[in-house]
Formats: sequence, C-alpha cells, structure tokens
Amino acid sequence: ALDAANRPSDEVRRLAFLNATFETGIENPLDTAIVAAGESAGLTAHGFTKADEIPYDFLRRRLTIVVADDGNPTQHLIVTKGAFSNVLDTCSSLEHDAVDIPLTAEWRAKLDADFKAKGAEGFRVLAVATRRVAAKERYARDDERGMTFRGFLIFFDPPKPEARRTIHDLAQLGIRIKVISGDNRYVTAHLAQAVGLNPKSILTGDALGKLRDEALWHLAPRTDLFVEIDPQQKERIVRALQRAGHSVGYLGDGINDAPALHAADVGISVGEAVDVARESADIILLSRDLDVLRIGVEDGRRTFANTLKYISITTSANFGNMVSMALATPLLPFLPLAAKQILLNNFLSDVPSIAISSDNVDPDRVSRPQRWNIKDIQRFMIVFGLISSVFDLMTFAVLLLVFHADQATFQTSWFVVSLLTELAVVLVLRTHRPAFRSRPSRLLLWTTLTVSVATLTIPFLGTLSSAFSFVPLSALQMGTVIAIVIGYIAATEGAKVWFYGRKSRRNRRLRHG
Repeated sequence: ALDAANRPSDEVRRLAFLNATFETGIENPLDTAIVAAGESAGLTAHGFTKADEIPYDFLRRRLTIVVADDGNPTQHLIVTKGAFSNVLDTCSSLEHDAVDIPLTAEWRAKLDADFKAKGAEGFRVLAVATRRVAAKERYARDDERGMTFRGFLIFFDPPKPEARRTIHDLAQLGIRIKVISGDNRYVTAHLAQAVGLNPKSILTGDALGKLRDEALWHLAPRTDLFVEIDPQQKERIVRALQRAGHSVGYLGDGINDAPALHAADVGISVGEAVDVARESADIILLSRDLDVLRIGVEDGRRTFANTLKYISITTSANFGNMVSMALATPLLPFLPLAAKQILLNNFLSDVPSIAISSDNVDPDRVSRPQRWNIKDIQRFMIVFGLISSVFDLMTFAVLLLVFHADQATFQTSWFVVSLLTELAVVLVLRTHRPAFRSRPSRLLLWTTLTVSVATLTIPFLGTLSSAFSFVPLSALQMGTVIAIVIGYIAATEGAKVWFYGRKSRRNRRLRHG
C-alpha cells in the first residue's frame, strides 16, 4: 500500500482492509489478498460498523463501503476502492503529508505516470479514495464525488513458469492465444510479453466500443491483447472471431466471463470458479494448469482423426460392396454371396475396424486443426468405393471367364477377395502418407493380420467351411485371388496420392481466394 507520494502507507492499507472486510458482493482474489495481508499485519475492523455498500459493477469498476466510526456516530466514512482511473474520476483532492490539497492537473499527471510505471513493471494497481460525510441511512452512486485520493494498492501476480512453454506448444498446434482482460493496458502488455505474446498487438475497450461489427471481424484475428474490456465486449470479441471463421475456446473463472464462456465454441473454467462461470462452461479443469489444454487438444485431434478414418473407410467399403452386389446380382444365376457369408464377412471385417480407435495418428494430423467436412467424406467414399467395385468386377470376370467357377467356388473366392481388400484398405487408407511410412498401432496391425490369416484358412477348415458353404480353393485360384488383392492395394495407394494431392491444391486455392 502506497500513499499519493509513492511512500508505504499503513493508513492506505487500513482503509483497503475495511473496504475488503465489509464487502459482501462478488468474491474476488484481490479482496482475499487484502484481508489476508491486513490480518497478518494485525489489522481488525473492531471499532467500525458497516453503514452501507455501493456494490462493484463492471461499468463503474469500483466498490464503495460506508463505515461508521463507533466513536463518532454523527459522521460516516466513505471508502472507495477500484480501478485507478475510475477512482481518480471521483476525486477533487488528495492527501499529502496528512493534509488534503487540491487535485491539480500536475498532481493528476504525476499520479497517472506512477500508475503507468507500475503497470509497465507487471503490477496490478488499484486506487483508494475516501470522503467524510454527515451520517445518513442510504447511499447511492451520486455520493461517489468530491473524494480525496489516498493512495495505491500494488499487487504482483506473475504468470506461472510453465505458461510461456505451454503457449509456445499450443502455437505449434495451430492455436493462437489471445488475452481478453479487464485490466489496464500496461500490466497486461507486461504480462503478455513475459509469456511470449506480442505486447504491441493491442486493442482497448474504448477503441473497441467505437468499432462497427464488420471492422471488428477483420481486426480481432490480428489482435493479441484486448484490454480494459467489459463483459459484453468479451462476448462480442468471441463472436467476431467466430464470424471470421475461427473455432474459439474461452478460459475464464469470473462472473464477468460468463457471457463469453457461453458464446464460445468451447467454454473452459476451473473448479474454483464462481458458480455462474462453471455453469456456463463446457469443460471444468480440476487444476490450474494450461498444459492440460495442450494434452486435451492433442488427444481430441487423435480421437477425431481416428473417428474420421473409421467413417471414411467403412463408408467407402460399404459403398463399393453395394455397387458390386447391385451390378452382379442381375448378371449371375446365383447370389454373389449368401446371407450367412455376408454376415461372417461383416463380423470379421469389423474386428480391425474396432481397433482403429487405438491407432497411431500421423504428427501432421495432430499439429493442425481439422474440421468435419461431409463433402470430403462423400468424395472419399465414391473414389475408393468405385476402385473397390472395379476390382470386384475384375474378380467376377476372372472367376467366370477364366476358371468357369461354380456357385460355391465363386462365393468362396469373392468372400476371400472382398474381405482381404477390406482389411488391406484399412492399413492403406488409415494415413495420408505412403502406407509403409506410417506405422499402425500394434493392436490394429495384429488384428488385421490375424483376421487375414483366418480368412485364408476358413475355406480349408472342413466343418466350418461347410457351415458357410465354402469350398477349398486350388493353388492357382488362391494365387489369383492374392494377385488381385495386391493389385488393389497398389491401385488404392496410387489413388490416395492423387486424391489427397487434389484436395491439398483445392484447399490452397480456397485459402488464397
């Protein structure tokens, strides 16, 4: 606590202690710190009685407590504490060497310079002012005038040591951190610089209030620090970023964060947050550790990537099988596969598909944000489904025209081809890279190999083979089947290079207009 001349002041500490002790509104860590420091210094509110309170709000940005000195019942002491500029606006004098003197322009300039200097050093600064008045029952905002400036309250709340590293790690994941704060521009810029953000990319609440929505849509993505912001402006910033095409996560724990938490795509709060902030949030962090966000983003992107793999691979396989069955059925004197064979095919192919959830994900799929795009899935389904159908029809032609296969041999051969290609495509299409350059998880690899061996073995297992109307294949027939599968793998790998290359070029054109 410092007086107006920047000297340590027990009186300013005592006034702040009275204000924080009798305050009954929104609990905040600054008041908690004031009370704790005062009690450790032996201060008490003994001898004073609370007469009234003018609660804090986010427009006035100050809190006023009216106390009665038990020894002087005819007068009340108004004690105001809050943001420096908002408290200074209520003052017409200041205390200097125990004497009230007029608050001249020179004194205002000096106090403002002291405030800016402390903020530039990373200190949060509040101001304290008082006024003695004749006692009355009720007080209103109009009573916050003609005050005497008493001094500063200085707080130091440095960022956590790991904050800079975590912000850097999030930037590597394509996540840009923006600070939206009600604090003044000086302390916010200092703290931002300490954690690696650009302290010059700044927009104040006053300037923001003069911007049209269209201007904010363009300016918000390029701004790192939003300072001296009120709760409604926080929500407006979030919506501007969304309007500019960004997915927005918002982390906050105060009542003034509730509108922005509700508006964000992902609202994040902490267990110690006020009730309204927790209720507005989608995620509650059990510990105040920003690294949890990085871990959550990485895990979420892996889950999303594996989910997209499953959907894309399954829809393309089903589409291909549907086309093949639809084309073959009217041309054959029998069904390409019997119902029980289709059920066995689906059951066996689902085993590796379930293991996709544990699959490894390529680093480039984790390092960049991904979006759900149903049109991409549709293109994927058509391209790779039709490739599957082409090889199915090729199989039909070979079986009928070369081997003159009967029903049992035909169904057995196509069962093996269909299932092996479904298994192979999982390993090929699980990555955008060449398949041999991206290692699948052990579970996916071993389930795929195990089911592949089972597929090749079932036709030769007597009772089981007969139960599904399969017959053993000759060495030539089995060799032909395997050759078709190898050709399918090569064609799918080549189509994958073309498909993702074309998609990449299309995305670049969209980004550059």
